[in-house]
Amino acid sequence: MLSRVANSLYWMSRYIERAENIARIVDVNLQLLLDLRDLDEKRLAEHWLPIVQTTGDEKQFFELHKKATAQNVTEFLVFQPENPNSIVSAICQARENARMVRDQITVELWEELNRLYWFVRTTTARQVWKESPSEFFQQIKAGSLHIIGLTDATLIHNEGWWFAQAGKFIERADKTSRILDLRYQTLPEKGAPKSVSQEEALEWSAILRSCSAWDAYKTIHGAEVNPVLVADFLLLNEDFPRSARFCVAELNRALRKISGVPEGKFCNEAEKLAGRLAARLQFVTVDEIFDWGLHSYLDVF
Repeated sequence: MLSRVANSLYWMSRYIERAENIARIVDVNLQLLLDLRDLDEKRLAEHWLPIVQTTGDEKQFFELHKKATAQNVTEFLVFQPENPNSIVSAICQARENARMVRDQITVELWEELNRLYWFVRTTTARQVWKESPSEFFQQIKAGSLHIIGLTDATLIHNEGWWFAQAGKFIERADKTSRILDLRYQTLPEKGAPKSVSQEEALEWSAILRSCSAWDAYKTIHGAEVNPVLVADFLLLNEDFPRSARFCVAELNRALRKISGVPEGKFCNEAEKLAGRLAARLQFVTVDEIFDWGLHSYLDVF
């Protein structure tokens, strides 16, 4: 396969996954503020700044905005054209990559990507946002998930599709680890916390919701929410499709399908790193992670 085609399919898939993830993170945290109404300006900044950090764009944010307020952060992450990782920018980049390989994707996939692109490019998106941010995010999430579904259901599962899978799962693994790291300031440097306040429990619940994990988590752990159980689920659960372990395993599989290299061997640096990370997640326990320090572990991840 031409490297140009592989690159475009990889980034088309990765940008759509990015748009869906950011929509979910911002939506959940706007709703969380309704439960945390009494935060002062300092606490509000502590709430919103880590959300900017999940995209790795803190430096650029402060070049454009002085303070991490709800309005500034949501504008930056949703609409700001100067932010290459905003929802609008991600959808535009996904569409541009799809356009470059128009002959490699299906009509259904192109039409849905085009529909989502024109939604965010017109005043309709701003109007929906103004009237109901939750409805706006619902449209972004639904459109993105539709595109992800069409990618799986209508494309031939050949080498190009595996590049799209690699893009999707590397982005998903990255965002899950960054979301989990949102509230690390509330944790001891090493070891598990001895107790969790009601406010902290709400924040950890929001982390689960930001990963579309709340319902799946409850089927295993019920309504009990604490950092150890949340970290165990989002990092090490082998069956949940947004856990770091699941995503890295799928990334590892995609890379091996592309190269044809059997399990346990590698022929390039990407396969070596993916295989090593998959093994680390398979053979570590959540207690060992907290003994190391969750934030330190995620930094290495």
